[in-house]
Order: sequence, then structure tokens, then C-alpha cells
Amino acid sequence: MLLRKTALELLTRIEKGNSFSHLLISDAIDKSELNNQDENLLVEIVYGTVERKLTLTYYLSPFINQNKKMDSWILTLLQMSVYQMKFLDKVPDYAIINEAVEIAKQKGHRGTGALVNGILRNLQRNGVPNFDTIKDPVKRLSIETSHPEWLIKIWISDYGYDITKQICESNLTRKPMTLRTQILKNDQEDLINQLENIDIKAKKSLVTKQGIIIEAGNVIKTSVLGLGNATIQDESSMLVSEILNVKPEMKVLDCCSAPGGKTTHIAEIMEDRGQVIAHDLHQNKIKLVKSHAERLNLSIIEASPADARNLTETHELKSFDRILIDAPCSGLGVIRSKPDIKYNKSKEDIEKLQTVQQDILEETSKLLKKDGQLVYSTCTINILENEQVIKNFLTEHPEFEVDPNFISELPEVVSQNSRVTEYGIQLFPYTINSDGFFMSRLQYKKNNYC
Repeated sequence: MLLRKTALELLTRIEKGNSFSHLLISDAIDKSELNNQDENLLVEIVYGTVERKLTLTYYLSPFINQNKKMDSWILTLLQMSVYQMKFLDKVPDYAIINEAVEIAKQKGHRGTGALVNGILRNLQRNGVPNFDTIKDPVKRLSIETSHPEWLIKIWISDYGYDITKQICESNLTRKPMTLRTQILKNDQEDLINQLENIDIKAKKSLVTKQGIIIEAGNVIKTSVLGLGNATIQDESSMLVSEILNVKPEMKVLDCCSAPGGKTTHIAEIMEDRGQVIAHDLHQNKIKLVKSHAERLNLSIIEASPADARNLTETHELKSFDRILIDAPCSGLGVIRSKPDIKYNKSKEDIEKLQTVQQDILEETSKLLKKDGQLVYSTCTINILENEQVIKNFLTEHPEFEVDPNFISELPEVVSQNSRVTEYGIQLFPYTINSDGFFMSRLQYKKNNYC
């Protein structure tokens, strides 16, 4: 009962937009007294219910009187119950229904319990409606994979129906946890051996130089992270720092650095020699960067709050060897980790973000040395925030070009399974079973050198 009451509380808070699902779940687990098995079930119920919210609502629709007002928490309770009944197989339906009824009685009254019991028993008896009755292919894909129609329409316009379907289906799967080895302390083999000694199975990443993939076991509560031997980071995210092509003794700018994953990765590749200037808009986020650097024992990171749209007021023009713009974005490439994102964004949000991204690129490009390189990246998969930003910039700045060599530096499994254009590379969630990311590397054209 405690597990499902906690799940309902978290789902209610997520629905109200109080916080991101991954943050709420992490905080709840830290404070709970649940065992590992129950923790895993809690995560599965909350994530699964959020991921499939539109599907679950469709399943419930024939059994709910649309003309009768229902408290939002009751609908959430019904959704999480149906998720368990239709997508999990370890708990029998009668147990799921009985617990839902008891929660409804405690949180509401006997009548609430009877309502929940009636709806769930009716659904159990009659089965859920079939998707085949939805004739509109966009609406059917929306309900079937629980993605808003407006978003599906954008992706179909950008990439076509087949790729959009792959994206949506990938977003309903679980990706493996990946770690980035702190190479100044241990290599991949060392870290894998450390993990094996505490019953965690891992293997080397095939696409990143420092990455390892967790195959079995829970690394979160181990000493490996606390000692600074590794950090949790997605493989796609690691590739961004790798294509920045940094070297020791360089001066590097990471202008949108929080929470510090790419910043610290850059410092590691530089062997903690040189200078990494890290900025982010808010002081509390800068604290995260500093904490991250301290845990990994990195000394060359200088972190301070600053607006990336005004950095020419702080830094000398053409003074950085490398610049990373991991731009603020809609985050629609990380739906698998933060499934509530897809319900909390709008087309208008994306258009506003593009303006911010364009402004940051325009400003920070002025700080790049003539022989330097600038990487623009986002964790989203919309052309408007990615290819279009680069295209607009190059139109306004013909002295710049996309480095023609950077795609060849990526592993073939990445480049061959992604969308490669003249403006950069778009990784989808299914490309390497990782987050969706866009990356491009800019430089001055050779004949524009002073």
C-alpha cells in the first residue's frame, strides 16, 4: 500500500507541474524505507504511467462518464492502476484493483472507492479499446505511443512518418545507464573491475572513449561515484565533448555549462591542464558545476554565473581556442529520462528557444580564435532548434563553415544510423540506444584567417 500511495503522490505532483519526474523520484527514494525491489517497482509505475498517459486515458475513456466531474487524483489513480494491469505482469489484477480501491477510500470516501472499483472491474471484464478504430494515422500514433499530436506533426514534417514512429516507439523503451570513466584516475578496464568487485556488471562503450555501460546492478549508491572515479553521463552527451577536439593547455569556454557533465569531461580530456571557463545563467547551477569538478578532483575549471548572450562584455574577442555551446533547448531528445517533458512543451516554446539559441551563437562566436573550433549541441531533435540555427548563422556569417572533418571522427555506428546534413548530425533515441542529440562543429574558413 505504501508503495502505491507514494506513486500516486509523485504522479499527482508531476501532473501539477511542481517538478520533473526524475527529480521527484530520486528525492522520494532517498527518503523512503523501501527495499530495492520496491524501489524498482515504484520507479516503473511512476515512469510508466507518465510515459503512457495518453494511451492510458484512451483505455479508460469508454468506462468513465465524461459528463461527470472527477477529481484529477482519481484519474491519476486509475491511470497508474491500468498501467500495472496492462503493462506489468508480476502483480495480479485483483491485487492492483484492491489496493487502488483502498487508496481511493482513504484519500476520498467509500463512494470514491466504489467508483474506482466499478471502473477498473469493468475495464478488466470488457478489455481496452483497440487502436485500429483510430483512422487518422497521426492521432493513432499519438495515442499508441503517448506523444502529443502537435509534436508528432512537427517530427513528421521534419523527418517523415517512419522515422517519427521509430522516435516515438524508442521513447517508450528503457535505455541502459552509462558512466564516464574519470580517465585521470582509472581507465575503462579498471572501472569495470571495480564494479565487478561489488557485483555490478558492466562493459565498454563502443561509441565513446571513456564510456561504460551498466548491464546489471545499481551503481547509484556505490562508492565509485562518491570517490570521483566516474560520473553518470549519457553516451550521446559524451560524444559532444569528444568532438570539441580539446587538448592540454588550451583555453576553453563552456558557456551553458550546468550541471557540469560536459565541462568536467572537457577538463579530463585536457588532462586537467589549461583553462576551462564555465558559465551558466544562475548561481545555484554554478554550484552544481563546482561540486561536480570538486568530486572529480579537477582544478582547471573556473565557474561563474553569466548570461551567454552577453559574454563579449566579460571576455576578450577571439580569445578562446575552443567554445562549447550546449544550448538551452526543449529537451525532447531526453524523453526517455524525463517523460513528462513531452506534455509540458509547446510549439511556441520551441520557437522562443530558437531565438535564444541564435542569440547565444551570435554572441559567443565573436570569442573564437581564428584557428579555433566551436561546437553547437542540443539534447533535442527538432530541426528548428538544430539545423535551422546553424543554417541561419552561416547565412549571416559567411566567414564561418561547418568543419567538414568532424563527422568522420565519429564512430561509424553513430554516423551511419543518424541524420547527417551539411549543418551537422542529428542522433535519434534509437541511433545508439541513447539520448537524442544534435551536434555541429564550426570554424572560420581557411581563407578568412588573419
